[in-house]
Amino acid sequence: MRIVCLDLEGVLVPEIWIEFSKRTGIPELRRTTRDEPDYDKLMQFRLNLLRQHGLGLPDIQKVIGEMGPMPGARAFLDNLRERYEVIILSDTFYEFAHPLMRQLGWPTLFCHSLETDADGMLVAYRLRMPDQKREAVKRLREMNFTVVAAGDSYNDTAMLGEANGGILFHPPENVIREFPQYPVILNYDELRAEIDKAFARV
Repeated sequence: MRIVCLDLEGVLVPEIWIEFSKRTGIPELRRTTRDEPDYDKLMQFRLNLLRQHGLGLPDIQKVIGEMGPMPGARAFLDNLRERYEVIILSDTFYEFAHPLMRQLGWPTLFCHSLETDADGMLVAYRLRMPDQKREAVKRLREMNFTVVAAGDSYNDTAMLGEANGGILFHPPENVIREFPQYPVILNYDELRAEIDKAFARV
């Protein structure tokens, strides 16, 4: 059995925090896992910024509700699922992802969760487990699945390394430089072809 593991933001949907940064005019919120490899450091930075500006989960959900998948993402995903099992491994949160999953046809999603206070202010985040992308791929392979993974950021490289085949999709230059062992793909047609080739090699 063959499984494709995909990152969500930057691969199938726009970066949520970047879009929220644009809407709120807070440039510091543009910082993502493309820029900061330490996820806890990044999230604490975000939570502190939100508190400083008095912004909570309803504000973020409003922006997400107005977003949609990247052009061609739904068709790419539907086509991919005809041949392979597909799991989305993301460092986003269920509270963010729900409206986007509806637009993508409800693919399987493994991600994290958020805690809010009575006023909807974000007070903490809860990881499903540490290093969950790599651990998920590792467990799938232990169950004798063949796994090809694709992502765009620092936090995807561990799962790419754990998979039978790893692919970078539209990564920033710093990630390309630091991880030259992975092919770099820039559109969905090429991504599908590279996935097929990766499975053919294993």
